[in-house]
Amino acid sequence: MQHIILLHGALGSHHDLEPLSKKLEQDGFQTHLFSFSGHNHTSFETGFGIDQFSAELENYIVNNKLSCPHVFGYSMGGFVSLNLARKKPQLIDKIITLGTKFKWTTEVIEKETKILNADVMMQKIPGYAGVLKEKHGPSWDQLLTKTAGLMREIGSVQHLTHEHLSKIENSVLIGLGDKDKMVTYEETFNVFKSLPNAGMYMLPNTPHQLEAANTEILAKIILEFCKPS
Repeated sequence: MQHIILLHGALGSHHDLEPLSKKLEQDGFQTHLFSFSGHNHTSFETGFGIDQFSAELENYIVNNKLSCPHVFGYSMGGFVSLNLARKKPQLIDKIITLGTKFKWTTEVIEKETKILNADVMMQKIPGYAGVLKEKHGPSWDQLLTKTAGLMREIGSVQHLTHEHLSKIENSVLIGLGDKDKMVTYEETFNVFKSLPNAGMYMLPNTPHQLEAANTEILAKIILEFCKPS
């Protein structure tokens, strides 16, 4: 039986991936879900960022004695999986991403972090603020602040440069929704071209939000890509 770990995005939790997990289980996968620290009522660790979350993914693989599982990463989860693959490629088999943002310019960071303030969010989008508070608990406001810091860190550290990506030997499938307004086709295509063993797919009628993705289609894409050679 093939094992696959499903990783959530920023401000998300493993519950976001339960519909996809159920479908993949029906298709014969053994799926694994966990929430990154600071998300889904979990405590914050000393660090909060791509390297911290990559270490958590590594620890999950090692602690559960998984031998080269596949990894599906939505948004930030895709970034984390590629970051671990460039450091320790032997831990992971194939990687599938969806809606992962790779190009973090000063303008993009300013735009994306502007709303990551609890007071601003409660005033402008109180419904979404309520969802986040319920999903993450009383520290949801701290999670917003730390996530803004994570975005700034990605822009300054440059975890996945062309040089980094060109050295990742794992088979990777880079995905994008055709109506994603956060992630551009250009940045997705450039990453696809930088990876030596990569494919690319696009989901029709799909914006950035994971819940808008067609689970049936996404599961079929993952199943086909992970099919043993």
